[in-house]
This record gives sequence, structure tokens and C-alpha cells, in this order.
Amino acid sequence: MTEPASARAAHGVPDIVIITGMSGAGRSTAANALEDLGWYVVDNLPPALLPTMLDLADRASLPGVAAIIDARSAGFSTDLKSAIAALAARGVSPQVVFLEASERTLVQRFENVRRPHPMQDLGTITEGISAERDLLREVRGDSDIVLDTSSLNVHQLRSRMHAYFAGDSAGTLRLNIVSFGFKYGVPVDADLVADLRFLPNPHWVPSLQPLTGLDAGVRDYVLAQQGAEEFLDAYLKVLEVSLPGFEREGKRYVTLAVGCTGGKHRSVAIAEQIAARLGDRDITVSHRDLGRE
Repeated sequence: MTEPASARAAHGVPDIVIITGMSGAGRSTAANALEDLGWYVVDNLPPALLPTMLDLADRASLPGVAAIIDARSAGFSTDLKSAIAALAARGVSPQVVFLEASERTLVQRFENVRRPHPMQDLGTITEGISAERDLLREVRGDSDIVLDTSSLNVHQLRSRMHAYFAGDSAGTLRLNIVSFGFKYGVPVDADLVADLRFLPNPHWVPSLQPLTGLDAGVRDYVLAQQGAEEFLDAYLKVLEVSLPGFEREGKRYVTLAVGCTGGKHRSVAIAEQIAARLGDRDITVSHRDLGRE
């Protein structure tokens, strides 16, 4: 028999997942990823019906329940807060996933499918995006997971959702370590950001320039630089303090962003080292800008 909500939570799976965020940011893809895991997903559910949905899910012994909530309805923010408070009063722990993307990415996606933004009315796509961001600002700030899908394809977004909600690491804090290039912007979903531009850049070493931080030659070069090992030692000590603090505050997912200029050499090598030295924690590593140059 499938476990009820309270038992699911005890095994690292949230009682209910709420998917919301920007139009065009991948809400449907995220929902499909949960369906791949056997979850029951309801689209465009009014927030007030969340407690009712969870009751029905428990009666039907569903393995997991999720709701895609359209943020454009009047009073959305207040209604969602009230629904989450009602669930919390019953001992239910919902997880809110907020999906977003850069304006350029969202415009391109809407243009590719030749559809207007649902909030642009008679204006432009960018005006619709701006109006929706303003509407969702408070909800974004209250969300458990803020996921920027600008650089993720469909398969990568599915993989990220599986990593969050497969439930294979009961009750543990899940880490996503992402390398990036500052010239492409800091990941908006980062909880902690490390800047590796204080280390010499392998780009200026002819034999290393075509390689990446995944190659042994670049890794060894980066780690041999003055300050590299000292940084790793100090950063891991920071994580020894901050990660348990995140856990005490009820945060289940933390994104560590490690950046250099282009996201090809230093950040990639150090991100891999951080993951390796953190031991047996639940970790995923991604390299956002690798291959982008």
C-alpha cells in the first residue's frame, strides 16, 4: 500500500509540491517530471483547493501529489499563503517550487511557439513578463526552491526535478553545486556564491586553453595555484557551519554557485573538488556555462 502523506514526509518526500512561477519557465515540464516518478499532478488548481486535493490523494493512496498553480488569478499571493497555513496547521509540509527565466529567454520561448504572453494584453511580450514578475515577487521570496531554467533544456529540467523529489535520501539536505561564468551572470537561484577569479586563469596557458576544468591538466594547474587549497579548506569550514544551519531552518535544497570569468576552467575544477570533499552528502554537480564560449 502506498504511504500516506505523513509517511512520505518521513522518507524525504514532501507531502505536496506546489509548482508556480513565470509563464514560459517550464512549469509543465516540471510537472511532467513528477508524473515520471508516479506522482499525481493537477494543473491550474485554485490555492484554496490544496487541502481538499491532499485529502483525496491520501484516500486514494497516491504516491505523491503536486499542483501547478496559475499565479495570474486575483488574490493569488494571499490565497496561496492561506492555503499553505491551513496545510501547516494539519502538520502537512508543502514545498513550493518557483520557476523563472531571464527576460531574453522567455521572449525567445514565446516567439518560438508564436503565442502571446498571457499578461501582455494589447502590449508587448516584455510588458507581460514585467507585469507577471511584479505580481509574483512576494511568492518568489517565500518559495522553498527558486529554479532558473534559462540555461536548462527539457531533459536537464526533468533531471533537476528528479534529483529534488525522487525521495531516495530521506530527510537530508540536498546540494546542487553549479559552476558558472560571471560574464554570463550569477545564477539567480544561488544560495551561496564563491568567486574564483582571484586564481590565475588557465585560459592564458596555451596548452590548457582548449581544455576544461574536467580535465586533469586544468584541475592540477588550478589546485597548484597559491590560495587554491587554502580557499577550499576555508570554504568547507564555512559549509560545516552553514549547511547544518540551513537544515535547522527547514531548508531542504541549497544551491552553491562557484564562478570564474567564463565558467570553463577554474569554477569547474573547484566545483568538482567541493563535491568530492563534501563526502557522502546528497549532491548534484552541473556546469552551467561549459561549452558556451
